[in-house]
Amino acid sequence: MELRHLRYFIAVAEELHFSKAAERLHIAQPPLSQQIQQLEAQLGVELFHRKTKRQVQLTEAGQVFLQEAYQLLAQLQKAIELTQKIGRGEKGQLRIGFTSLVTYNLLPLILRQFREQFSEVELILQELTTTEQERSLQESRIHIGFAHPPLEDNTLNQKCIQQEALIVALAETHPLAERENISVSSLVNENFIMFPRHLGSGLYDQIVSLCQQVNFSPKVTQEAIQMQTIIGLVSAGMGIAIVPSSLQNLQRNGVVYRSFEEKTPLVETAIVWREEDITPVLRKFLQVVMSICGK
Repeated sequence: MELRHLRYFIAVAEELHFSKAAERLHIAQPPLSQQIQQLEAQLGVELFHRKTKRQVQLTEAGQVFLQEAYQLLAQLQKAIELTQKIGRGEKGQLRIGFTSLVTYNLLPLILRQFREQFSEVELILQELTTTEQERSLQESRIHIGFAHPPLEDNTLNQKCIQQEALIVALAETHPLAERENISVSSLVNENFIMFPRHLGSGLYDQIVSLCQQVNFSPKVTQEAIQMQTIIGLVSAGMGIAIVPSSLQNLQRNGVVYRSFEEKTPLVETAIVWREEDITPVLRKFLQVVMSICGK
């Protein structure tokens, strides 16, 4: 049995007339009659009572087969549409790794626009450090990451989507909080709150380098993994923190942000992926990221 047999049968069953069905199908009436006879022979039952040579009526078996044929064609159409959507990147799954930093700037905007355009794509988000994202990409556990170079794995594709300066987060009661801009050298005796270096060596080293430019190394007295935790400790008066400028979007009672007088290293945010793991959905996601970031 072929798909055309079902379509031919449905046309005759709906028209109950061979000539009308043949006209609807844009074929001659004799070949249509032959196709229906072949179908009945394959099934071993009569599907139509022939009232005349051209006008017919469905048998009981024909009525049942018509309903099943409708369901089969509907399921086939659903499969076709689903396959086409997946092939166009309009449906599927995308696993995204990200650092906490990008949640204060780019990531919400990117996710919002992507979901507006591709609502049928399932997004699975996982907060990971840059190092963890590299490992997850290598093991194909995520499709794309939002990370902070430099990366250890130079086989990964990466595209810089943002650069931002460093600023300092202070308790609002801190004496330096009264200044509009502060010098790096004024932090020489401060207690620093930072994240462990093994969780993000790039940003960590940039902060240390900034301090070393004015001949001191930061005195790290507290460590925390999450940016919001670091800011919470600043609010509690446990120390100061040098952070990327986008963290100003994290407003916390008792905390103020101040720019430096000096130029600072620029913190990069990059999207990272493996060419071997690219999918139609990932291609669509990359297009959205590039359009938002102007790349």
